[in-house]
Amino acid sequence: MSEHITTKSENGVLHIIFNRSEKRNALTRAMYAGIADSIDKAEKDPNIRVMLIYGNGKCFCAGNDLKDFQDLDWGGNPTRTTVSWTEMILSAKKPIIAAVHGYAIGVGVTMLLHFDLVYASTSCKFQFPFVNLGLVPEFGSTFNLPALIGYQRAAELFFFGDWFTAEEAEKMGMINRTFSESELIEKVIVLAEKLAEKPPGALRKTKELIKKHYLGNLSKLMPEEGAEFVRSQKSPEAQEAFKAFFERRKPDFTKFE
Repeated sequence: MSEHITTKSENGVLHIIFNRSEKRNALTRAMYAGIADSIDKAEKDPNIRVMLIYGNGKCFCAGNDLKDFQDLDWGGNPTRTTVSWTEMILSAKKPIIAAVHGYAIGVGVTMLLHFDLVYASTSCKFQFPFVNLGLVPEFGSTFNLPALIGYQRAAELFFFGDWFTAEEAEKMGMINRTFSESELIEKVIVLAEKLAEKPPGALRKTKELIKKHYLGNLSKLMPEEGAEFVRSQKSPEAQEAFKAFFERRKPDFTKFE
């Protein structure tokens, strides 16, 4: 288990907490493995009925750690870490709830599209920065975001990579509800524990039926999307974007066709 992924079990709910606040909870390969291990633990424990994911510090998740990122392989020749993380989230039979505060960027947003329930603080902001980094979106988001909010809205969010608010996300149907940041975790814990009191078999089967068609289509897309993500990650455009990020300057894409 990664030191930056902590867990605790209370009243049938496994809390999975991103605990790397000094780096804005940016994900590393060790953290991906920690999330996968935590979900696996919850799935195998009959006392756990629901999983609740949230972050410590000022934000939910700032995406991938860019220093760790360039060695991360999402498709084509996937690493055990990324395969385990993806498979665990997609195959989880028990409900997964997220409580999102501060901001969520990149994979910090695309993971939310796979969770069963998502709640956010009213001040929370979201961003898909992939194109701005010379990348393509990942984790099945090119399928499930258009399916969730419509093609044109998804295209605008992906193409421009601008920030959007929790209020906008709620109106588009990306999140269930908002709470003030001071009460977010408390309110969502109440909801998670309420869900944990439901008949577990009926809850699991309902989730399975809801996701059955969705997962079938997603499984066809993800290998292609993953391969494109790896290709774009190694592209000159992405290298310019990463270099500019570390040099704290605006990237120059005028030399690319």
